[in-house]
This record gives sequence, C-alpha cells and structure tokens, in this order.
Amino acid sequence: MSDELAVINKVIEEHRAIKRHVKLAGDSVSDIEALFDLRKAHAAWSQSSLETLSEKLRQLQQAISFLDEGLRNHFSFEEKALPPLLGELLTRALVLQHREIRAEMDKAKKMVTDSKLEGLSQEELLSQRSQMQQRISHICQVVEEHAASEETILKMM
Repeated sequence: MSDELAVINKVIEEHRAIKRHVKLAGDSVSDIEALFDLRKAHAAWSQSSLETLSEKLRQLQQAISFLDEGLRNHFSFEEKALPPLLGELLTRALVLQHREIRAEMDKAKKMVTDSKLEGLSQEELLSQRSQMQQRISHICQVVEEHAASEETILKMM
C-alpha cells in the first residue's frame, strides 16, 4: 500500500510541476513584450521591432518544447505506474487524454516553427497572434483540466 501511495503522491507532485510549466508557456505568450501579447492592446504588437518579435517567437518555441518534454516524461511515467491502481477502463481513458494532449502540443510546436514574420503586414501579424493565442490558451486549459481530473481520482484512492 505504501508503494501505491508513493506513486499517487509522485503523480500529484508532477502535476504541480507541470502546472508551473503550463504557466511558463502561458507567460511566454502573455508577457508585455512577447510575440503574441494576450492581454495588451494591439498597439504593443505593431510597435515591436521584427528582431524583438523574432526573439520572442524563439522564446515561445523554447517554452512549448520544455512543456512538451515535461508532459511526455510525465505521461510515460503515469502510463507505466498507474494501470495497476486505475484498472483497465480508467487507464484507457488516461491514455486517450494523453494522446489528445500530445496532438495539441504537436500542433502548437508546428504552428510556432512554421511562423515566419518577415514581410507580413500588421493584419497578418495580428492574425498570427490571435491563432497562437487561441492554441496556447486551449493547451493550457486542456492540460489543467486533465491534471485536475486525475488528481480528483488519485485523491479519492
């Protein structure tokens, strides 16, 4: 029983670490000088230099990659350690959610990697901003909801 409790506690602690990584990715998007400022007026976007925007895009790409690596490691651990505790049906549900989150992360990484800022009009830059904002916000929401539902199950155990 103590081994099972240790696994549960480790998963919950990893969820806390992942939440910090989600916040880091979200903060990369919402920083006042960030590439795609989620909370400030569109004016900040148009006043940023191309070099600054390119650097912020690189930082966003790093934050997403860091989050993606952390999630993959965490999911791998859960998929090995939790099946004996969760049983077949809950494990299947867990794995399906993990696949969905991985797919969302792959889409975000591709979107950031494929972004080219040179030669874009202000409207095109604002459009990219909006698309990335939506993608990152969606990922943050899905990961947080997933962690919350897992924690509820684990705390009940």
